Amino acid sequence: MITVQSTINASMEKVWELWTAPEHVMMWNNASEDWHTPFAENDLKVGGKFKYTMASTDGTMRFDFEGVYTNVVNPSLIEYEMADGRKVKIVFEKDAEGIKVIESFDPETVNPEEMQKNGWQAILDNFKKYVENATL
Repeated sequence: MITVQSTINASMEKVWELWTAPEHVMMWNNASEDWHTPFAENDLKVGGKFKYTMASTDGTMRFDFEGVYTNVVNPSLIEYEMADGRKVKIVFEKDAEGIKVIESFDPETVNPEEMQKNGWQAILDNFKKYVENATL
């Protein structure tokens, strides 16, 4: 598994809400400015499904990122299986600096692992920036 992480200066409640609410996912779920998430749905429960449409801002590329939840412990753990069978585990834990988000995922076999790690880390960094600047 590949692991990325970030510590976010916010409450656990805020981190969980902005990670899981579709209207917020659409605001932070991109690795670079030339991508965005124009659609997100999320049924956050064991057996529930999520689907995020990720698209280039110029409209030339798009794909759906989707999966089924296998474990949800509000507000500390989310596990899911992607449509291609790969597994993801996200741990939310409080520490002295704020909320540490640790995301581990099975790599796919098309792109180099370093590229995948950098992409997932960029999305997590974008989440951190969004949360720390968002008001609820």
